[in-house]
Amino acid sequence: MMANPDDEIFADYRARVVAAVEFLRQRLPFTPEIVIQLGTGLGAFAEQSGAEAVCSLPYNAIPGLPPTTVTGHQGQLILTKIHGKSVAILRGRFHYYEGYAARLVALPLRLLSLLGAKTFIVTNAAGGLNLAFQPGAIMLVRDHLYFLPDNPLRGPHIKEWGARFPDLSAVYTPELRAIAQRAAVAAGIAPLPEGVYACVAGPSLETPAETRWLRQSGADAVGMSSVPEILVACQAGMRVLALSVISNINDPDNFQPILIEDIIAASERAADKLRLLLLGIVNSLAETP
Repeated sequence: MMANPDDEIFADYRARVVAAVEFLRQRLPFTPEIVIQLGTGLGAFAEQSGAEAVCSLPYNAIPGLPPTTVTGHQGQLILTKIHGKSVAILRGRFHYYEGYAARLVALPLRLLSLLGAKTFIVTNAAGGLNLAFQPGAIMLVRDHLYFLPDNPLRGPHIKEWGARFPDLSAVYTPELRAIAQRAAVAAGIAPLPEGVYACVAGPSLETPAETRWLRQSGADAVGMSSVPEILVACQAGMRVLALSVISNINDPDNFQPILIEDIIAASERAADKLRLLLLGIVNSLAETP
């Protein structure tokens, strides 16, 4: 009987996970409670959080992690303390459109979940589909649509990693969403608009017809990231909060050219608001069990 090539690929992936977890256990100064993943153009939070990094590792120093190839994703794992909380900052991410399987896209989150992290805060830059939004707004994700042709949970089930069929009825933890709204009020940027995030494969940006279809499907914003990591977090039983910085508005009846340079610039302009919001959220988490 011929061996299944997919089994060999998964065996390699599992070996990567085991080696990387052991590597990090030996080198990280503490187990992070919270993971914050920074999206396109949002990496400045790592320096602007006001907390000094306790430990910083480039992704290419961690066994098994692939290289980052996208502008605006520096590729660093930073351990720090924010308001007394142990935080791991993922400065940059991998994407399906770079040619990576979804399980590799989500590998950093898989590692941190196995190390014991319990809360995942993910940020991204997204195109606005809801015409009530404004560029620079921060959308609080309440649900998602997943259109990648690959799932990070696909393959043999490893019981220690979590449920085979994780429940997705409440992916985005209501308690964390309430904390985010209160933090936004305190930071003077409330209320945060809430909406549905659509994850598409990319790297080509959306046509007017695709934009219209996504809007009719119930999406308020569209991007090319985050959900693979979120699915791994759900399998691991982590609490999840997602924030999308709306970089531009996609109006299919008045469509304008979309350039990645403009998306990065718009995200960078919103970075200060995001910094205040993230700090407020972590501060609230520090005050509650």
